[in-house]
Amino acid sequence: MRGALTVAGGAALAFAWSPLPEAAFGHGFAAHMTSHMTVVAVAAPLLALGLVGTRSDPSVARPALFAAVPVSLVELVVVWGWHAPAAHDLARSHGLLYVAEQGSFLLAGLWLWIACLGHGGSRPAAAQGTIGMLLTSIHMTLLGVLLSTTTVPLYAAHHGGAAEALHQQHLGGIVMLLVGGGVYLAGGLALAARLLREDRAAEPGAGR
Repeated sequence: MRGALTVAGGAALAFAWSPLPEAAFGHGFAAHMTSHMTVVAVAAPLLALGLVGTRSDPSVARPALFAAVPVSLVELVVVWGWHAPAAHDLARSHGLLYVAEQGSFLLAGLWLWIACLGHGGSRPAAAQGTIGMLLTSIHMTLLGVLLSTTTVPLYAAHHGGAAEALHQQHLGGIVMLLVGGGVYLAGGLALAARLLREDRAAEPGAGR
């Protein structure tokens, strides 16, 4: 099962970094956002699920480096930083910066999912993981709303005229809102539900 999750995560990365998003959305911002969300909200959780609970789980060996709330703040800086107009436009026009952008998306996403799902099932870590997931869902939702409602094209790197650039920006914002906000919200709710089930199981007389 873990091997299948890892393969699925690798396949998601292959999709994200292939020409397929551009084939679906053209060369505009929506293709970029589809690639980004595939990396952090599809590939990263699949790869993390294939890793946590194994002997290679880094959150067990170095728990201090995988505290979910601080890691979620790092992920926030990475996501918002690369979506600042100047940084985004530079990454579109310089190959090494593009690689740095995509690599940092993957590392931040994988780091966060391992921090939230790992630690050998520890309850305190799962509680912090719930907060980390929900914080990430909130900031991705906010950025998605900003991108999908602004009336000014923010990114000069995408061509096709102001109207098309704005349309692509709105579409990309919706992708982030639905996929990024939705997946991280689902992750946080799943962790919260697990904690509630454990609380009920621990109540006196629960097993009778």
